[in-house]
Amino acid sequence: MTASDQQARDVLVALADTLVADFDIIDFLDVLTGHCVDLLGVTAAGVLLVDHRGTLNMVAASTERARVLELFQLQNDEGPCLDCYHSGEVVVCADISEAVGRWPLFARAAAEAGFAAVHALPMRLRDTVVGGLNLFSAQPGRLSTDVVGLGQALANVATVGILHQRTIRHSEIVVEQLQATLDSRILLEQAKGVLSERLQVTVGDAFLLLREYSRRGSRMLADVAADVVDGSADVSAIAAVAASDPTPTE
Repeated sequence: MTASDQQARDVLVALADTLVADFDIIDFLDVLTGHCVDLLGVTAAGVLLVDHRGTLNMVAASTERARVLELFQLQNDEGPCLDCYHSGEVVVCADISEAVGRWPLFARAAAEAGFAAVHALPMRLRDTVVGGLNLFSAQPGRLSTDVVGLGQALANVATVGILHQRTIRHSEIVVEQLQATLDSRILLEQAKGVLSERLQVTVGDAFLLLREYSRRGSRMLADVAADVVDGSADVSAIAAVAASDPTPTE
């Protein structure tokens, strides 16, 4: 087994080990996007999930640029990630500069964000498609079959993580869980903005502080975010995380 094979196996095992009854979906998906960048050699990754109305929402991204591009696709109803979700199939755009005719708005925005290629992988279990895992590259070109296969395996793990609590047998629970996840993400974005302004840090660093603080206190990320938004959180304690374990800005 090669070092890269060992790393891939370790990541899949680690992700599977987090799928306990009360695991934090938002934290899980953010960690997943980071693993995608490390393992697959892509520049950034993002995750879209569908809500109870059948509308896609951005719930995780490895970088702020990827997050903004994902939101741009959703706002303009255009891009490979949307096509992937609607078809339930892998969508490959090996050269964004050649996709102007298919996705004119997306192609321009992706190029401005510094991305030259994207691979969109469905988050699907049997006939249930809950979203897409999107891999962005700064250089044009197709990912190898092995890399796409590993990316799909990571997407499958994420899908099982979202649906694992008996949601296949109870579709109403799927709706509730996905909606709760999306609501949590809205809180998280609001909390990032509050901390960014209060602590005079970037939005990306604000998220890292929130995540580290929630982990140290063994609390759900969404709960910490809610405290920040409603003003009950100890912002100085959250800021102290940076002093004890500084994290570089993205």
